[in-house]
Amino acid sequence: MTSRTQITAIYPGTFDPITLGHEDLMRRAAGMFERLVLAVAVGHHKKTMFTLDERLAMAQEVAASLGNVEVFAFDGLLRDFVRTHSGRVVVRGLRTGGDFEYEFQMAGMNRKLMPEVETIFLTPGEKHQYTSSTFVREIATLGGEVAEFVPPGVLARLNEKFKGN
Repeated sequence: MTSRTQITAIYPGTFDPITLGHEDLMRRAAGMFERLVLAVAVGHHKKTMFTLDERLAMAQEVAASLGNVEVFAFDGLLRDFVRTHSGRVVVRGLRTGGDFEYEFQMAGMNRKLMPEVETIFLTPGEKHQYTSSTFVREIATLGGEVAEFVPPGVLARLNEKFKGN
């Protein structure tokens, strides 16, 4: 029997809100690594629909069924968060070719900042390939139905947020 290195992977994002595409990637990454940390960004560079506490709660609900996933907030450089949590891998999602250019550049910069950490890219299942938090927020804001894009707890929060619209 050989011993296997325990690898912690970090899956960072704003998760505003967390979608079924995020959940798909989270489940798959949780199956690949011994520990997965969902890093919910404070999002100081973005105006978020949900507060940090709301986004953390939604992420924790989605992660609850997975025994090896932990959820934390982070602010500042991803490098510092990854090192604090002993991460060896950063997980990033790619939906379309348009995502690739940005993610490739970010992975290159992360390699400069933390050469000991690898970035892996996962693509969501076909059903979630075009699901994005931005689209979900826009559809929900305009009164559209988003049940096929988000977990039930997120849908309830969106419905509450837009009750009366």
